[in-house]
Amino acid sequence: MKLVHRFLFFIVPAVLLVGSCQKVDLFEKNVSLKEHRWPSAVKPEISFTITDTTSLYNLFVVLRHTEAYRYNNLWLKIHTIPPGDSTGSPQSLDLQLASNEKGWLGVGMDDIYEHRIRITASAISLKPGTYRFKLEQIMRDDPLLHILNVGIRVERVPN
Repeated sequence: MKLVHRFLFFIVPAVLLVGSCQKVDLFEKNVSLKEHRWPSAVKPEISFTITDTTSLYNLFVVLRHTEAYRYNNLWLKIHTIPPGDSTGSPQSLDLQLASNEKGWLGVGMDDIYEHRIRITASAISLKPGTYRFKLEQIMRDDPLLHILNVGIRVERVPN
């Protein structure tokens, strides 16, 4: 039964996204973590290219974990390298995943939870070119257990 729930959790949104007549202005890439473990030495890298500089964008971290994840937060260091820069700038974030009042804050199905956490305070403009992100977990546990995947989502703000 859990296999059916997991199938529906991933396939149904994909079918709805593809079958929609409305153009979706977004980019999302997630990196799966082997054996649902995230060692601190594993720093997934994600890149995307911006061509439309007249629009504003929101940036999100996407995280999927099982209900066995032990913490209500995740400390994450994001290294952002914009076009034309070779080093970029790191930013440490404390991402809240749960609260005592509400439990898990993400969307859940069966024992898997997905969080889309906005990492920009407001919509931002991006210059043309390729942006690169490196995601690094900076929790005390090494490896960090019960993390399925992590990624970046970029959404164009509707005019």
